[in-house]
Amino acid sequence: MANTNLADAKRAKNDEFYTQYADIEKEIAAYLDFDPDVFRGKTVLLPCDDPEWSAFTRYFAQNFERLGLKKLISTSYAAESKTYKGTYQPTLFETGAPQFDPKKTTIQGKLFTLTVDRTGNHVIDADDLDWGYLKGDGDFRSEEVRRLRDEADVIITNPPFSLFREFLAWIAEAEKQFVIIGNMNAITYKEVFPLIKENKIWLGATNFNTGMYFRVPPEFIYADTYKFEREQNGEKVNRVPGVCWFTNLDHGKRHQPLPLMTMEDNLKYSKHKEIQGKAGYQRYDNYDAIEVPFTDSIPSDYEGIMGVPISFLDKYSPEQFEILGATESEGKGFSNGLWNNTSKVSQPLVETKKIYKRIFIKHKK
Repeated sequence: MANTNLADAKRAKNDEFYTQYADIEKEIAAYLDFDPDVFRGKTVLLPCDDPEWSAFTRYFAQNFERLGLKKLISTSYAAESKTYKGTYQPTLFETGAPQFDPKKTTIQGKLFTLTVDRTGNHVIDADDLDWGYLKGDGDFRSEEVRRLRDEADVIITNPPFSLFREFLAWIAEAEKQFVIIGNMNAITYKEVFPLIKENKIWLGATNFNTGMYFRVPPEFIYADTYKFEREQNGEKVNRVPGVCWFTNLDHGKRHQPLPLMTMEDNLKYSKHKEIQGKAGYQRYDNYDAIEVPFTDSIPSDYEGIMGVPISFLDKYSPEQFEILGATESEGKGFSNGLWNNTSKVSQPLVETKKIYKRIFIKHKK
């Protein structure tokens, strides 16, 4: 996946998903509630974007003064690709600018910057934005976008999911703060989980169990099995399940302890039939831990190791739990020697049946 061409990943008509303004506003509000000055004096970079109409650019431009930003930088990837070759139509905003070049506009990325409210009316509009063409196509791996990354303090975007590993490594290389969207299965990637375990990155504040709706192009083709909303606020949308925010900006939700019942009460009163009325929690065949199939069924009084769903991270508080490892979804994984030495199976087993991805945790004393 690391060698996937960015044009194919970002511009293929069924991989062109745009985050909605309300979702960005809701997520960013959580960081501001925790620290109102989290963006003050900072340079924010929005790569992998379409600055002319991106909700990321619109949000941070409209709130530039309120957030106290030093500078806003937004870059786009070149419009022309195998999928869209010959079909790109420039916007009126673009064609009305003196720097518009019909040749450059399809093969070169664009760079938008905002540093000051020129009109002094405390309303950011087109006259306050500077824009021009990048020398290259806007690929985040290019040297010119890398220089913008190095200039920035915080990187915020919805990168192509197929390039998520490489994009996160690109951020980590520069040791930047970030807020990015990804698939929840990325939690167990070998490039991601060690950072989560070491408390260097964590999930954002928005609950991801309900999925996220993204704006999609008019020509987007729905799967035959799609059963969700297709339009919101007059725009075509597609629901993507298991999507979450990854970040290293702090927010209050991650410090809220998860309310729990004792093991005895869970066995008596749990709403889950897999738990209620049982003699006890099942144990793994090949791992000295109990299987806890639901986050709300974690017993408050169990001192040993527990295997929980990866969705647990949405409720994880580092003051309440310690993360020990995770299911080996790739290669040797992250069990850190906790598996039985005689086991050659990379997944936990219960009565010889493989259990889906698990994170292994224990209560902090």
